[in-house]
Amino acid sequence: MKTRIVTGLFIGIVILTFVFLGGWWFSIFVSLMATIAMIELLKMRKIQALSLRGIVGLISMWLLLIPTAWYDQFIPIQYTKIELFIFLILILLMLTVLTKNQFTFDEVGFIVLSSVYVGFGFHFLIEARDIAEIGLWLVLFVIVLIWTTDSGAYFVGKAFGKHKLWPEISPNKTIEGSIGGIVLAVVIGSLFFFLTPAFTSYITAVFIMLATAVFGQIGDLVESALKRHYAVKDSGNVLPGHGGILDRFDSLLFVMPLLHLLQLI
Repeated sequence: MKTRIVTGLFIGIVILTFVFLGGWWFSIFVSLMATIAMIELLKMRKIQALSLRGIVGLISMWLLLIPTAWYDQFIPIQYTKIELFIFLILILLMLTVLTKNQFTFDEVGFIVLSSVYVGFGFHFLIEARDIAEIGLWLVLFVIVLIWTTDSGAYFVGKAFGKHKLWPEISPNKTIEGSIGGIVLAVVIGSLFFFLTPAFTSYITAVFIMLATAVFGQIGDLVESALKRHYAVKDSGNVLPGHGGILDRFDSLLFVMPLLHLLQLI
């Protein structure tokens, strides 16, 4: 428990430091986290990161991850990111033929979906931080909501939890804990709203609170289901007591694209 607490405090300080720095510092930090997360996913499927298929997977993820401004500035070609991404998918499909199905269609699907999951999740985190004037407060708001939801779900679930939320996937989570996390997120999110210049509309802020608290927990369950499917306890071991990068960023990966699609960020 001591190791978990110390590591958690260290992780929090590092993340908040780069959030406050913003710009290139934040983008490079997020890109590093995304790279480690993608390697963790590949490892779950027993795909070596430095193999040809692993490298194509990493390039696919980086292509979706890169901020739009960077792509336009540093990749001066006529093709869009999505067009290049499709080309990389075709390369992966060709590999199934060249390897005589040693590299399977299922593995192609896994790499493509992993690239989208990690690439777009972290991409919208970078894009949110780059929003003029409110980017810093917006990212802090979402991070605080996720941490609050996790803490509320843990402590309320431990104290009052009786009904399992989804025992086949995550046996320790309870319905009471989940509701407690959502309520605490709304309370802390409301305080954040009134104490910071993040938003001008409380209605918008409440939508973000609820979307983050609810779908952040779903994102956590998605990663739990993934780990259970591949029979691994944690996505990695880079964070003592906390597992891997995916274990810490699974909620953000799910929430950031959703908030973008809902036009809340």
